[in-house]
Amino acid sequence: MAHRSAAAAEAPFLDVLGRLGPALLQSLDALERARRRLHPPILPSLRTELAPLRPLLDAALGDLDRTAVSRGLEGLRDGLSRSAKAAARALALFLDDGPPATAVPRILGAMHEHCRAQALLFPLRKALPPVSRFFLEEPLHPRIEELDPDVIPEGIRVGLHRAGEEGSRGGFCLYVPESYDGSQPWPLVVALHGGSGHGADFLWTWLVEARGRRFLLLSPTARGSTWSLDAPEIDALALRSMVEFVAASWRVDGDHVLLTGLSDGATFATLCGLRDDMPFTALAPVSGVLHPMNFANGNLERARGRRIYLVHGALDWMFPVQIARMARDELERSGAELVYREIEDLSHTYPREENDRILSWFDPRLALPGAPC
Repeated sequence: MAHRSAAAAEAPFLDVLGRLGPALLQSLDALERARRRLHPPILPSLRTELAPLRPLLDAALGDLDRTAVSRGLEGLRDGLSRSAKAAARALALFLDDGPPATAVPRILGAMHEHCRAQALLFPLRKALPPVSRFFLEEPLHPRIEELDPDVIPEGIRVGLHRAGEEGSRGGFCLYVPESYDGSQPWPLVVALHGGSGHGADFLWTWLVEARGRRFLLLSPTARGSTWSLDAPEIDALALRSMVEFVAASWRVDGDHVLLTGLSDGATFATLCGLRDDMPFTALAPVSGVLHPMNFANGNLERARGRRIYLVHGALDWMFPVQIARMARDELERSGAELVYREIEDLSHTYPREENDRILSWFDPRLALPGAPC
């Protein structure tokens, strides 16, 4: 009788959960797709696609706030509520009109809230199997139990780690997948955010792939509002120290350390990554430029034989694609082992689907099961 009473008491919460969960995951997925397609001329159509999700999420959130839960479920309810409210803020910032001067800050704010919603949702994956699947590439869904074990070996630290106060600059976020057991060294991906970005947000550009394909993921934050392009040693030395810290605390495969980044992060990846004193074995700059300093500091000479995967969008409005083609030609002349990817429908944003190609190029062991060699 007591069991039936408890089940009856939880029924309203489970009903709301059955509506809020799908609305939240659909909103996060749609915001991810909108981020990939961000391009000023199509913003109205992106808003049209996102608009139907807003009332569904808002209604389910309102129902959740009015629904009591039994003892022991408060943490799950509160975590879901915080994540869904961040997603709702992202939709509002993306969809609501404002003065023209606020358009870019509003879109950037929406993308920040989108990342924040993921950060709040990820810890709930054990309680909610659909959430766990959301944070894993589909071909790896059958291996969820292996990739997210209930028991972690003693002395092994996994999960999300932060150096520095939340929101501060100059620190980093680190993700050690839950299946890491310290038995062998793992590749390391270092991902640099774009101008005015933050490592805590850019981490989510790579976390799903890191979780399933098993590599360490380091997402630093520049000391200033962007990377120290005019004084590279400032952030370069900080990046080297961060990699050294990770390698001292976890087993890093020193032959597979990738430096990648978006926009200013991409520009800095080449400027910093080609220095003599850096630990990076491959570079994957996305939507950046070949900084003029590379011509004067010897980086182009050092590019000979270096593995570089250069990505740029044909629709890039900030750094026109002609600039990327010039960078391609210079790097090829320097003797770099270059892969150049020009994406026809990409504007100045991050092509998440390119992660698969980058990882397979960087280390074939990181290719998805069943993927062509």
